[in-house]
Amino acid sequence: MLLDSLRRGVGAGAVAGVAYGALLALALNPLVRHAEHAGHDHGHAHAAEPAVSAATTAVASVGGGVLWGLLLGAGFGVAYYLLEPALPGGDAATASVLAAAGFLTISGIPWLALPPVAPGAEHALDAGTRLAVYAGAMAIGATACALSLLAYRRARADRSRIVAATAAAAPFAPIALASLAVPTGTAGPPAALATAFRWLVVFGQVGLWALLAGTFTALRRRADPDAGATLDEFEDNRSTAGA
Repeated sequence: MLLDSLRRGVGAGAVAGVAYGALLALALNPLVRHAEHAGHDHGHAHAAEPAVSAATTAVASVGGGVLWGLLLGAGFGVAYYLLEPALPGGDAATASVLAAAGFLTISGIPWLALPPVAPGAEHALDAGTRLAVYAGAMAIGATACALSLLAYRRARADRSRIVAATAAAAPFAPIALASLAVPTGTAGPPAALATAFRWLVVFGQVGLWALLAGTFTALRRRADPDAGATLDEFEDNRSTAGA
């Protein structure tokens, strides 16, 4: 059972990783090169020839995207096997909830304190401090996701989905407020370029996790067509019985 879930996770990670690597090669890398040229033009009258060709960078980006997808997929498969009974929703919803928790823990919540910055930008914090802040933010993110799940299950036991969803969102409100106190200013590329880079990275990670969850669900349904919405039906029956 664990091996099957791990296998599906790796397969889904491969699919998501290829798509993510393609995004890096086709969109993010050209933006990075543009940022580097902007930096050269700002500081020098001429731009140096790139040490690595664009084709080599593209191949490396796709390969890196696949490896990152495989790593996330393997972790996703194991986490799904261990946490499925505790996660709300049916088959598709369970994978989506787990993917959302993974994104928030690994990227979303840490980015509230340390947003992605374009190449050449000067960080407000030194490397050691950034690493500590990022690790701490990941721990806070994992804790918030766990509290959110507990709040949802407790509220869902005798209340509507809307009330339960509101309760699930509550643990994240203090985190959003606390992130305002963390210095995040950078200097370097033009503001428009930095903003485009940041949102492209965010879009890429959101897409990666969404595709990972969707492909994992598809592979699971292909192997077990009756897996459907078992948990969803259980929750609805429990809610009806408690009413």
